[in-house]
Amino acid sequence: MAEYVLHCMAQSGHSYKVALMLELCGADWEPEWVDFFNGETRTEQFRDTLNEMGEVPVLIHGDAILTQSAVIMDYLFDRFGRFGCESDEERREVLRWTIFDNQKVSGMLGPLRFLRTLVKTGETEVTKWLDGRGRSALGILDKHFAGNEFAIGAKPTSADFSLCGYLFYDGELGIDLEPYPNVTKWLERIKALPGWKHPYDLMPGHPLPAAG
Repeated sequence: MAEYVLHCMAQSGHSYKVALMLELCGADWEPEWVDFFNGETRTEQFRDTLNEMGEVPVLIHGDAILTQSAVIMDYLFDRFGRFGCESDEERREVLRWTIFDNQKVSGMLGPLRFLRTLVKTGETEVTKWLDGRGRSALGILDKHFAGNEFAIGAKPTSADFSLCGYLFYDGELGIDLEPYPNVTKWLERIKALPGWKHPYDLMPGHPLPAAG
């Protein structure tokens, strides 16, 4: 067994954030597929043994069981000393952009993609609202990346992995990224990091199995 085991699924952008950091840190890790679409995260066993919140990702490292992508990435920085902060000011900036992502970027684009692409609800008042909020967040990022290579400046950090979590699912958001050229250039810089992989190449479960 690998040193780190990540309970995840290929369709989870939050899992991708952690999987990408593990891969770029050169960790000895392996993914463990969670059958979310057939209800695994809602089972008593999953919630009692892995995550009472009923969510992925879950990282197992020795006796430690860690949940929530931001917490896991902070733990990985402590372990590997990479993609984190070097000062209190940087720590606050990583936290600031991670919170912005959780609330405004992944927090909007994740549900939007889920509705549009995974469960195929069609366009509704909910998808229209999420779409508008997502585009607003992308506009903020585009302005930020006009003067910054990465989220907190010239170096990649876990804040970048958080922000990009749902942006590599090409064509699945229903939002064209072409109007956000600085965002697309930033994504290319992330793709250029040694060891980068697409979420579907890092985690199992794609394409989706038939629901039971």
